[in-house]
Amino acid sequence: MLKTYGLSLGAGVLVGGIYALMGVNSPAPPLIALLGLLGMQIGEHIIPLCKRLKNCQPVTLAWFRHEYAPRVIDTPPPSDDKAS
Repeated sequence: MLKTYGLSLGAGVLVGGIYALMGVNSPAPPLIALLGLLGMQIGEHIIPLCKRLKNCQPVTLAWFRHEYAPRVIDTPPPSDDKAS
């Protein structure tokens, strides 16, 4: 897991260095880029939540931990957790 974060950070530093050497700015200001990423995450997670609510299924903490925690923190779901 840490290797993935390190590679991602390294790639970002490399691209930033290339931009600096070429004398160009990043395509998007950092705040706008971060807001775009936040929007992507919200969009990715809102659809399954809406489907669950539409099917009158409960939205429990166990379900949230099983469905979303692995995606957010990049770990496998707990084996003792059952999505209700």
